[in-house]
Amino acid sequence: MRRLAAFLLPLLLLALLGGCATRAPAPATPASGRDGPEASPPSNLLTVPDAVPRVELLRLGGPNKPYEVEGVRYQPFVEDKALVQRGLASWYGKKFHGRPTASGEVYNMYAMTAAHATMPIPSYARVRNPANGREVVVRINDRGPFHPGRVIDLSYTAALKLDLLRGVAPVEVERLTAEAIRSGAWKRDAKEAPPVYVAQEPVGAPQRETLNPPASTGSFWLQLGTFKLLGGAEAFRSLLVGDEPALAPLLTVFREGGQHRLVAGPYASRAEAAEAAERFRSLLNQPAQIVERR
Repeated sequence: MRRLAAFLLPLLLLALLGGCATRAPAPATPASGRDGPEASPPSNLLTVPDAVPRVELLRLGGPNKPYEVEGVRYQPFVEDKALVQRGLASWYGKKFHGRPTASGEVYNMYAMTAAHATMPIPSYARVRNPANGREVVVRINDRGPFHPGRVIDLSYTAALKLDLLRGVAPVEVERLTAEAIRSGAWKRDAKEAPPVYVAQEPVGAPQRETLNPPASTGSFWLQLGTFKLLGGAEAFRSLLVGDEPALAPLLTVFREGGQHRLVAGPYASRAEAAEAAERFRSLLNQPAQIVERR
């Protein structure tokens, strides 16, 4: 099991680089309270153009200074460097519509913007939904998300154009550098090969109470995330096993009290689980809860 912990944690580090929206500490996602779409959103949102990247001044302070949310400290970077991430995307809507963002701009859920925990503000990023190949370009003007596994919090319109309004889902995020913007290199080459689509479980597929339960008789587990929707837990799980199918039997989703919990294990003893949890905490500044199941 120690070998499992050493193998699993680097993958978790890649999947959990992000952390939910700026206005700390309340997460701004559809799963938080009463957030969501307005009763009658505009009908032409699919025609809203993407954000047009331009070189903008990066400030050392203001929205780019270190900050803390629920005991976790975040250090935004201010260098003009590229950043590519794979993780889960969420979106936020009417609960924060019209309120100030971390940049001081008013949040417009119908504009092409997004929140990111550590990208410089302002930044521009390309976001791709690997399930359908759709891409958008958004302007990063807010902070978040602050949930395990999530790397970006999209505006309502950006999520709509990516077909992500049904809940959190895997995306690929690429920050566009000032150099790429100046040279025009950020634009997609028309001759570029079409994206490889990643199959997803169809909407409305039967929910499973437990996914691939391990054969081990251990009773201690490491809880990695809790999701309201099964799709969110499965999307997080798919990120971990995408590059290493052998991990599939080691990750399990349990449904309890209307929540879906992604866990790793089982571990033979609480000591083994505690050792893995400590490494997880030190690497990611993200606590992992030990749970016992008999």
